[in-house]
Formats: sequence, C-alpha cells, structure tokens
Amino acid sequence: MPIINIQIQEGRPREKISEIIENVTNTVSETLDAPKENIRVLVTEIPKTHWGKAGKPMSEQ
Repeated sequence: MPIINIQIQEGRPREKISEIIENVTNTVSETLDAPKENIRVLVTEIPKTHWGKAGKPMSEQ
C-alpha cells in the first residue's frame, strides 16, 4: 500500500488540497499499477511561522 506524505505551507483552499490528493493518487496508481483504493495521501499544512527559507520564517518574507 503506497503512502505519500506531502507537506505544504498553510493557506490553500480546500479545493486545491482535494485536487492534489486526486492528482497524486492517479499518478501513483498509473505508475505503480496499484489500485486507487490502496493509495493513501497525507497532506500536512505547515504554518508560515514554522517554515523557513534563507534563515527567515516565511511569515517574515
């Protein structure tokens, strides 16, 4: 059973989260020839205060 973990910055609409889950599921299903029912996609939204780039939190950029 494939399990895919995706971490993204918070703030995207629910529709976009649903879309990425669907697209990743379809891609993994086709690539691995695995039934969609066996694929798990976990999306974790990280607050911008907890995500850094170039030594600064994204909330400050």
